[in-house]
Amino acid sequence: MIRAVIIDDEPNNVEALQKLLEDYCPSISVTGTAGDLQTARVLITRENPELVFLDIEMPYGNAFELLNQLMPVYFEIIFVTAFDSYALKAIKYSALDYLLKPVNIKELQNAVFKATERIHTKNIHKRIDTLIYNMKTPGNSSRRLALPTIDGFEFIDSEQIVRLEANNNYTNICLENKTKVLIAKPLKEFEDLLDEMQFSRIHHSHIINHSFVKKYHRGRGGYIEMKDGTRIEVSTRRKDGFLGKFN
Repeated sequence: MIRAVIIDDEPNNVEALQKLLEDYCPSISVTGTAGDLQTARVLITRENPELVFLDIEMPYGNAFELLNQLMPVYFEIIFVTAFDSYALKAIKYSALDYLLKPVNIKELQNAVFKATERIHTKNIHKRIDTLIYNMKTPGNSSRRLALPTIDGFEFIDSEQIVRLEANNNYTNICLENKTKVLIAKPLKEFEDLLDEMQFSRIHHSHIINHSFVKKYHRGRGGYIEMKDGTRIEVSTRRKDGFLGKFN
């Protein structure tokens, strides 16, 4: 059994989530609940949970303030919120999960499954640190990313990424220092995640960082020459969208 606590200021939400966990996630044992930051700190310290279901907005503060106070954190987290906002993208950058209210059963089961797999990876504090860093710099186009590899996580600043290349269901990330990292995510997920004003998907298999573009060569679609000498074809249907970002 995985010891879990629920932090949410709405008793109805707590009750509903507890019932879903009982019915559909039998590996989870809820050992306590809390409805505000102060009670949550006491509860987490006392129960030492392996997993915390954490509402983002609470009276007199929010989830990120709580995590900052508890650092270093050694429990997995699934955020549960009614808001689809910038914070949720920061959560994605940090390889953490969130559920939107009302909670969907399948999404809950998937989030619990992933959290269960990660409980013993011993890198949660680094992912939380990444989350707090990104929350403190909302206007900065550079983001710190926690990216799953075959044997753990790689922590990369987005400004270090030169380009990304599809590799079946994986992605090769090429960095400014000329190293490559194989990430256990398809390229499509990075298209949704990365800042569209800094990165462009110019081909079915390629996303590039505008900062490392040296030259665009005209043609039906044309091709990009990167500062490291790499040449990448621009697909015809993506050409106008890419060039439009430079006008």
